[in-house]
Amino acid sequence: MSNIGVIGAGAFGSALASVLANGGHRVTLWGRDTRQMAWLSETHKTAYLPDITLPEGLRATAELSDLSGSDALLMVVPAQVTRAVLQAENFAAIRCPILMCAKGIELESGASQTDILRDELPQCVTGAISGPGFAGEIASGKPTALTLGVTDAALGASLQKMLSTPTMRMYLTDDVKGVQLGGALKNVYAIACGIVRGAGLGESAQAALLTRGFAELKALAGSMGAQAETLSGLSGFGDLVLSCTSPQSRNYSFGHQVGSASDFGQTNTVEGIATAKAVAALAGKHRIEMPICTAVSAVLQQQLSVEDALHQLMSRPLKREG
Repeated sequence: MSNIGVIGAGAFGSALASVLANGGHRVTLWGRDTRQMAWLSETHKTAYLPDITLPEGLRATAELSDLSGSDALLMVVPAQVTRAVLQAENFAAIRCPILMCAKGIELESGASQTDILRDELPQCVTGAISGPGFAGEIASGKPTALTLGVTDAALGASLQKMLSTPTMRMYLTDDVKGVQLGGALKNVYAIACGIVRGAGLGESAQAALLTRGFAELKALAGSMGAQAETLSGLSGFGDLVLSCTSPQSRNYSFGHQVGSASDFGQTNTVEGIATAKAVAALAGKHRIEMPICTAVSAVLQQQLSVEDALHQLMSRPLKREG
């Protein structure tokens, strides 16, 4: 039995905490909102997973010091606030590995989540977890397979054994960069696929966009050092397919709203919005042509209409597939 801390009590953080607690670990779930964490402790319920009762043994806290004895920490706050959380809270006593679970690229710097952690907490070893898994399904005990990226082989094997449960299986890789880029970029293409379906363009267009989006993803991530095997695996292609085809995906659902010209509503947990702009900048920096990503970024910044974006994509010069 291990002591595992989870930083971030949203849907995904609560789901990971739940499945690990059900797997026999001592799990502490940290959230900033004192009232929310007190209510969670009392009722074992969270508004983020209304149909789930969290395990009795799961400890909820708003005190970061309660995580100081953890064997591993999972960082599950939104990608664009990771740095702010690390700067605002006192992590001085933390020495255990911290695994980054958010799927996004920091807008201002273009940094990955592990880059941010190394900037702010250089004393901590870091890695990443990503892959095709919806919070509700993970928390309810449905089978899930994710990728764990850790550069140190011995530590990776230990964490893989620690974090795998009867319903959640971890596959190990040393390609931390590829794990993160696959998880972040797929959100952009999930928005694009949602736009296509919301605009009523059909399943054929959605399939074509997903396929060409994967080609873009591989081109940029490969130029940044990601391994092809990782991008074709769970944290790349697997997560892309799930997020681009299901209304359970926040990014897909948001894109559907954009495509159908309805009210965008709450967008603070739609990771692909900021990531689209960050990826468009990275594409320019690395001189990689990414017309779909660029179009999504322009549409979300209201620089281009959905109709004009479609026209641009369909009128591009004809070329060989590749």
